Amino acid sequence: MTVSQQAFKHASAPVAIRSAAWYLPEHALPITDVRTLDETERATRDALGIDTVRADDRLDSVALAERAARRALERAGLDARDLGALVMVESRAQETLLSSEATRLQHLLGADNATTFSVGGLGCVSVTPALLTARGLLAADPALDHVLVGHGSKPATALRYRHPVTVNGDGGQALLLSRGGSTRILDIAQLTNGRYWDLFHIDYRDRPTAEWREQCTEPRTYSFRLAMETRNRLAAMVDDLLRRNGIGRGDVAGFVSQNLSAGSFTFLEDSLDVELLPACRENLRQYGHLGPNDVFLNLRTAVDRGELVPGDLAVLINVSPVAAWSLLLVETGSQEDTA
Repeated sequence: MTVSQQAFKHASAPVAIRSAAWYLPEHALPITDVRTLDETERATRDALGIDTVRADDRLDSVALAERAARRALERAGLDARDLGALVMVESRAQETLLSSEATRLQHLLGADNATTFSVGGLGCVSVTPALLTARGLLAADPALDHVLVGHGSKPATALRYRHPVTVNGDGGQALLLSRGGSTRILDIAQLTNGRYWDLFHIDYRDRPTAEWREQCTEPRTYSFRLAMETRNRLAAMVDDLLRRNGIGRGDVAGFVSQNLSAGSFTFLEDSLDVELLPACRENLRQYGHLGPNDVFLNLRTAVDRGELVPGDLAVLINVSPVAAWSLLLVETGSQEDTA
């Protein structure tokens, strides 16, 4: 039995990516044009390892997700009416209260037959509950063939800079999930700690949107206590993920992270004694932070650049300051899956 087959056997219900696509606006906004509030923020912004972010103020999160979804469906040769379910990773700040972004996306795509809803609440890690949901839907209903997971990454405020963490760009992602496909999600792990539920927040009631600010309630807690907990949590999670799939670190061809900053990459590498794939730093430089879209975009880029080949195992790492941590064990497929 090969390593990948063994991992497939140990995972309770693997799910495959039949098609994946991204929409990144053409306009590249230089990091020096991203507004900050003072000199301290400006100095931190310039040291993140980000050169540009993609930005298009004409497109909201649903429009970004729609463009990516249409590409994923086209590459799979499917019509939106063929979807059994549509799961939208919710935006951080939707355009109107009470309305449904998920059913708006359903309407725009014409996915009239899809069971449709949204998931979220975990920031960057929110892609993980979406995948858990898709896996559960496919396992529970033999008649359901395809689940589309979509997200549009859009900053919640007019300021794209989140001090002292990252700069947010615009981008859409769509993952078409099924039981068959050459890119397989073999295992999923997720942990949360509600102690940090309000570490980052935006006070918005009775305030014009121009005054919305992403605020860190306790910068020292973020920089030290949460950082140490992240180090310990991820180390234990990686060990457990590999153990329960019967593999060792030498069987993993690459580790992939979300894109926050060059410093966050160094922190993860030191904490886990690994080297992240170069694609992570390249996408950080070009796109900044794209929320729940980062890790799969980085995976696709790594395959395109030859850093991973079909059949390789990769571990995808996501961390959110709410706090949430997740790992995905993925067997990479052909470029056609994520072209």
